[in-house]
Amino acid sequence: MSDSSNLQLTEHGELRHFLTPEGLDRLMLERILDTADSFVVVGNQEIKKVPLLRGRTVVNLFFENSTRTRSTFELAAKRLSADVLTLDIKTSATSKGESLLDTLQNLRAMHSDMFVVRHSDSGAAHFIAEQVTPNVAIINAGDGRHAHPTQAMLDMLTIRRHKGRFEPLSVAIVGDISHSRVARDQIHALKTLGCKDIRLVGPNTLMPQGIENMGVTTHSNMDSGISGADVIIMLRLQTERMASAFLPSAGEYFRLYGLTTARLSQAKPDAIVMHPGPINRGIEIESAVADGPQSMILNQVGYGIALRMAVMSMAMSGQMQQRQTQASQSSSLIGEKKI
Repeated sequence: MSDSSNLQLTEHGELRHFLTPEGLDRLMLERILDTADSFVVVGNQEIKKVPLLRGRTVVNLFFENSTRTRSTFELAAKRLSADVLTLDIKTSATSKGESLLDTLQNLRAMHSDMFVVRHSDSGAAHFIAEQVTPNVAIINAGDGRHAHPTQAMLDMLTIRRHKGRFEPLSVAIVGDISHSRVARDQIHALKTLGCKDIRLVGPNTLMPQGIENMGVTTHSNMDSGISGADVIIMLRLQTERMASAFLPSAGEYFRLYGLTTARLSQAKPDAIVMHPGPINRGIEIESAVADGPQSMILNQVGYGIALRMAVMSMAMSGQMQQRQTQASQSSSLIGEKKI
């Protein structure tokens, strides 16, 4: 096991934190997907709540804006019957000079059970899980260019629900690979789940050096990159994380790498189209494709709630098991001392 898997799992192999799919085995990823599948139906019920996190407090710590991710985490926690606190970082004590560690320790002192963390610095969620929050579950809602595990896993849920097994699939991930926090997690998850044909498509300026070492193929030509693909995942251009030198112009990018109806015809006839959002229409994808019959973009949003419910409930269950183990060990030590 990697250090990441050791940090994310309890000593009994249950999920304790969810920081990245990297290091987690296929059985664990499939358990997450199976659990999410069981929650998909909750959204269709008249009463959209289950009591799994009743009495638990979930704190959303979004140091970086993301309306879509934050709102789905809030809704997922509420559907699990948790008490939810969303911290407004712009008006919090951290903006007044208090350190991140002090803020977290204060929240922990309020008997919080879970932190959902989004931060612009890569590795922030790992740091919090390692250093400051024993017995508090940490869910990574995106950190820098590093990871966005729940987005990657809701993408896996979308693929599995509409395509079944991963082994025979050809999956093309198109666009800004270099600056995407979700692309690496998608690659890790796809490989772990058995997908053998993973293609990265985009301009050389947006392709990380050495990315082929992850077991993928790279394509600078859009047409060849998506030819015969079963799944096309379009990525958002991370313009806030790049200099203008990476792209000649938005129009030129769309001409070379935008997904149009004509281009989509080169994939398999039943190929599905995905996008983590928000969509830049006319730059990454044509509206006719985004709103068309092969688009799974709105499905992804709904699956995102179910997937986040799954991860939160599993991590909380793992944390409770860990606490019980620690309490049992402490009791044994006390008993030995008395003897």
